[in-house]
Amino acid sequence: MGIGSKWGAWVKRHAGIDGAVFFTISARLLQVAGSIGTVLLIIHFLSPVEQGYYYTLLSLAALQIVFELGFSFVILQLAAHESALLTFHSDGHIEGDVLAHARLASVLQLTVRWYCRAAIALAVVVLPIGMAFFSGHAHTAVKVSWLGPWVAAVLAISVTFLLTPLYSFLEGCNQVRQVARLRMMQAVVVLAMSWAAIASGHGLYACALVNMGWIAVGVSFLARRRRLLLGLLRFPAGEDGVSWRKEIWPFQWKIAISWLCSYFTLQLFTPILFAFRGPQEAGRMGLTLSIVGYLPIVALCWITTKAAPFGQLIKLGRIDELDALFFRTLKQSLTMVAMLAVGCFAVLAGVELFFPRTAARMESPGIFVLLLLTAVSSFVVQSLAVYLRSFKKEPYLVQSIVVSGITLGAILLAVPRWGNEAVAILYFVASGVVGLLWALVIFLRRTKVKATVRQGNRSRISTMSTCATAVCGYGGSAVEESGADRGVE
Repeated sequence: MGIGSKWGAWVKRHAGIDGAVFFTISARLLQVAGSIGTVLLIIHFLSPVEQGYYYTLLSLAALQIVFELGFSFVILQLAAHESALLTFHSDGHIEGDVLAHARLASVLQLTVRWYCRAAIALAVVVLPIGMAFFSGHAHTAVKVSWLGPWVAAVLAISVTFLLTPLYSFLEGCNQVRQVARLRMMQAVVVLAMSWAAIASGHGLYACALVNMGWIAVGVSFLARRRRLLLGLLRFPAGEDGVSWRKEIWPFQWKIAISWLCSYFTLQLFTPILFAFRGPQEAGRMGLTLSIVGYLPIVALCWITTKAAPFGQLIKLGRIDELDALFFRTLKQSLTMVAMLAVGCFAVLAGVELFFPRTAARMESPGIFVLLLLTAVSSFVVQSLAVYLRSFKKEPYLVQSIVVSGITLGAILLAVPRWGNEAVAILYFVASGVVGLLWALVIFLRRTKVKATVRQGNRSRISTMSTCATAVCGYGGSAVEESGADRGVE
């Protein structure tokens, strides 16, 4: 074994950086570098008012999450559980358990039907919402041409939305590394499109152009896997297919509400500030959140790339391996998030010292630190959620609703008088402190229940399902419904 191979083995073993993590991290780091470059370009090419419109447009465009309803993660887990019993060949041929094959095919068929309808609904509903918002909140005498960028952004996002679940499905089918590589390539194209739009004086069109580049790379990727996808779409699942009513919807609606709460907790900050305090304050908050927001995104690469393996280990009843993988990965990612947080603050201090004009376009150090700490807390909560949701349960439904409601309600009351400071403080207290402590209690309750598990794969699966039910407080076992017991008999 050469030096390079030994070094690679050491990195994989101790840092947890395999092929999937490497490509995912590369994509995230490109996004981080792109975000920094975008910030500098925005400061140079856009006025403070245009900056406010730019980040508000991005926040409104994120309304697509309302239509996605958390289905991508559900798709990934459904595909992961069934693909654990199947073998995939390069020519698109699938071998293995006949029932699992039929169920996997039905997952893709249901997915395509759902997203075709949702993509149309997205364009029809979100387009007039943005038009009404920008028309009704023109705070400045400076004329900003927002209509064309908004229409183009919504249409491009609708197509992007349609393709997204196919990537999640392929991840569940043991193509985590390939999808991670795709996303790295998309990050490169997105970066080029975004910078070109801003530097050419068309900054508000960046959202549309970014999605167009993302679509072009994605279509090329999917075309090379058309045999697998078309074969599954044509496969007669019949009565062996996955039941939407019994297996998908009970999990999906809970995930959907949790995801919507995440949107309302974070993405609405900028539009609220835009409406009550004007585009300049909204622009400062939007820019700062765009920087801080990459902290958990990068660190979560370690966890999210393990979501499909988590589901497959659960399907096979190898719970001890699951726990060992999760805690090892969590330790590695926590180390990374701590390093990123320190580095992020150091960069801010340097900007404050050497580039005061640039720093004036961002939030103050105090607000920045509060947002940074909240981002770290968010990372921990999301990591725990990925693990528990791999059992096809949503343990954080009530927590998400309550934390989001408290945060949003308090901010709506405080922003008109105190502005950005109120947003940072309330967000930190509600999500960074209360939300984190509550999430840890839920996870520890799950650990306590698991301690009573009897030895043996079958009893492990059954008890873990019971554990998730006890934590969530909901009846029924999606794991059992999906045929997990049949898979280990």
